Amino acid sequence: MGDLGWVAYPKNGWEEIGEVDEDYAPIHTYQVCRVMEQNQNNWLHTNWILTEGAQRVFIELKFTLRDCNSLPGGVGTCKETFNMLMKESRYIKIDTIAADESFTELDLGDRVMKLNTEVRDLGPLTRKGFYLAFQDLGACIALVSVRVFYKRCPFLVKSLAEFPDTIPGSEASQLVEVVGHCVNNSLPLYEPPRMHCSTEGEWLVPIGKCVCQPGFEEINGSCKVCKMGFYRSLLDSLACSKCPPHSVARQTGATSCSCEDGYYKIDSDPPNMACTRPPSAPRNAISNVNETSVFLEWSVPMETGGRKDVRYNILCRRVLPDGRGLEECGPNVRFLPRRVALSNTSVMVADLQSHTNYSFLLEAVNGVSELAKDHAKQYVSLNVTTNQAAPSPVSVVRKGHTEKSSIALSWAEPDRPNGIILEYEIKYFEKEQDSSYTIIKSKETEMVVEGLKPSSVYIFQVRARTSAGYGAFSRRFEFQTSPYLTATSERTQALIVAVAITLALVLLAVVAGFLLTVHLGLLPLRRCGYSKAKQDPEEEKMHFHNGHIKFPGVRTYIDPLTYEDPNQAVHEFAQEIDVSFISIERIIGAGEFGEVCSGPLRLPGKREIQVAIKTLKAGYTEQQRRDFLWEASIMGQFNHPNIIRLEGVVTKSKPVMIITEYMENGSLDTFLKKNDGQFTVIQLVGMLRGIASGMRYLSDMGYVHRDLAARNILVNSNLVCKVSDFGLSRVLEDDPEAAYTTRGGKIPIRWTAPEAIAYRKFTSASDVWSYGIVMWEVMSYGERPYWEMSNQDVIKAIEESYRLPGPMDCPEALYHLMMDCWQRERSNRPKFDEIVCLLDKLIRNPSSLKKLVNSSHRVSNLLVEHASVEGDCSTRTQTVGEWLDSIKMGRYTELFMEGGYSSLETVAQMTSEDLRRVGVNLAGHQKKIITNIQEMRVHMNSTNSTVNI
Repeated sequence: MGDLGWVAYPKNGWEEIGEVDEDYAPIHTYQVCRVMEQNQNNWLHTNWILTEGAQRVFIELKFTLRDCNSLPGGVGTCKETFNMLMKESRYIKIDTIAADESFTELDLGDRVMKLNTEVRDLGPLTRKGFYLAFQDLGACIALVSVRVFYKRCPFLVKSLAEFPDTIPGSEASQLVEVVGHCVNNSLPLYEPPRMHCSTEGEWLVPIGKCVCQPGFEEINGSCKVCKMGFYRSLLDSLACSKCPPHSVARQTGATSCSCEDGYYKIDSDPPNMACTRPPSAPRNAISNVNETSVFLEWSVPMETGGRKDVRYNILCRRVLPDGRGLEECGPNVRFLPRRVALSNTSVMVADLQSHTNYSFLLEAVNGVSELAKDHAKQYVSLNVTTNQAAPSPVSVVRKGHTEKSSIALSWAEPDRPNGIILEYEIKYFEKEQDSSYTIIKSKETEMVVEGLKPSSVYIFQVRARTSAGYGAFSRRFEFQTSPYLTATSERTQALIVAVAITLALVLLAVVAGFLLTVHLGLLPLRRCGYSKAKQDPEEEKMHFHNGHIKFPGVRTYIDPLTYEDPNQAVHEFAQEIDVSFISIERIIGAGEFGEVCSGPLRLPGKREIQVAIKTLKAGYTEQQRRDFLWEASIMGQFNHPNIIRLEGVVTKSKPVMIITEYMENGSLDTFLKKNDGQFTVIQLVGMLRGIASGMRYLSDMGYVHRDLAARNILVNSNLVCKVSDFGLSRVLEDDPEAAYTTRGGKIPIRWTAPEAIAYRKFTSASDVWSYGIVMWEVMSYGERPYWEMSNQDVIKAIEESYRLPGPMDCPEALYHLMMDCWQRERSNRPKFDEIVCLLDKLIRNPSSLKKLVNSSHRVSNLLVEHASVEGDCSTRTQTVGEWLDSIKMGRYTELFMEGGYSSLETVAQMTSEDLRRVGVNLAGHQKKIITNIQEMRVHMNSTNSTVNI
């Protein structure tokens, strides 16, 4: 309230005057009002004002100003503005100040104060202080208030970081970055905390923050130590956490919890994860034996130890004979996909020895198993016995001495004979003529193949046979006969000609003498039977043309109908069993000929086994007896782990019986219906693989089943499926339902191939059609094929290209195989060895079964092309050369390439004229290629339409 001591110039200009406001409160003012005088220039100069480090300041003026029009006489020099200036080193005008409101003489009488407020900013300032000056040029003005200030960002604590008082920068838009200081046991999170101070004194744009250091948590803006039993280890977690299960923190400020005894953690486990322990043993382990392969499957352990990284290890040991202990399986045994660190609960063990006992230990491990040194490993044990198995393929066939009409061959025994090799079968044909081939047999590993054409290339393949059946053929080997006679051959040929001439002369003399004797009546003329002391070597050969035997020869399967006395066939192929060795305990079913029972069979010197017993009811005729035993004479010729095994027959006492192995789970269709949804896909594929293996054996034996269906597949306690029911008459009748008759009644048409219904063409290919239906039954858990459609509707639908849709949750690969089995052209259907090979691949790669069939997709997609004899079961034609090879036209590959037809798309557009242009001149070859091109176009169009849909 004292004098400010500002300097006025001239002295009679600005005056410091004390007054009162409208509320009669005293106020301090500087006034000037020399409007009646000319040429006014009145200055008011402030004291030195310190900046205190500010580079930009603000000046707030409050003043009153009189309206010049209210002055008497209308003074011409009156102004309504004044100037504000500042000085650091020299005066600089800040602005001309004008009033928004002015007062009049009336306002003075009423004591109305019309204050104006103006604010100006000043900067950048470069010195420690400055002066302000106010210049009046003839106004009537009173300065009521002059406030000079600067703005700053105040001290702030935010996110556990301190930010000090900060003076803004000099520029109006400038932000000053300030780094905060973490306080109270806190640390920067990722980067130091920062904020930005604006010229308005506001904190803006926070970046980063501080968090309490490990062992502390933030409570009410400060870091407090974690209590006992709690911990905090990570900077990005805010609060202390209770120790996870099976761990404890025994002091305050813990950054981690230690595991209880018997529990463990690995370095990669997060701090909030419970301490864990090794898992218990796997559960529900089962095995499925397919010849010399074992499929093992199990369930996850009851106790996983609290972890999700459970893996499985397999220990394979072979049981030594005579109780001499166990030895680990050698390196030749294959584990698919691997033996250790399995993530799936299944494994295929292949290349085991046949008829051998094995012990498998399944161990579950997890991430902490290695840390638990004192933890006893827990296993589940499985003991299995491998079946009899066909030998592996012959790997190498060598050519020996070659003549113009013969080639000497030799080969090594298969790597895995799986039993005693009974004989070898050599298949050969002239190159490019594989529709007509010859098979000869040998008990040795060498043979001279005779009767060949000179200077010709032949394809040879060899396979071995044990009591389990034939193995697969070797790959193709090409050998060529000699184009000329060797010196030895010439001498031999000359000798043969000389001997032949001599024998002809002698024979001519004998015949002449014989005829003369008869003519003279010395010997009676009688008819003589033709007899040979030694079998013609040609009878050791089987010639095939288009899949059929061309000349009579030795066949593997012998039809009992070829015997004049069917009883002879029964006794040749079936063992007679004394009825005293059999005990009938219960009835398990009924057949057309009598009851089906079960009970033990106790043969001398052998262990007791459970068997199924088919009985022939009393009062039978001799024809019924023959029909009943006919199935035994067929079944007795088969020996395969997936074919129902005949133990023997009882024919010398009543009732007449057929004794077979006992299958605990009965027929496959009923078994699946009872256990709907209870099996894994791999288990179902294992069943299908067993059925296909049995059918491959029957096909190799030359036997056509004709009634393959799930009802005729039996299942034992180990889920091994075996083909049964061999007693069909297979006579197609003119039935409205188009079913063919058997001795067991009517068999629905739903399982039968179209050509078998229409033309009685029963072949292995028609069995493949039926196998596709069986696949559908298995994957749908015994559902009836074609549901409630009548047989006549089924026949019509199939003729119109309708096929069963994919069962629910059926893998796409399996449904594609079904569609292949249901190809209209039987030559396009896969062979049983191809089916077995494909199923083996699917079992070895379970991930290939994860993609399920799209139920809206009903277009056949050939998954299995006709494989080459080398055994590749899934080779799809990719190139023009491979396509030509597949239709036996490979000789034209180079001509096609030279003509520019290098892709199947271009080949699909070819015409007969195009074929002649590239050099295919034989009319028969042109017709064959054009026919296959037309089929290719149809397949491409169906594929494209499927994509468009």
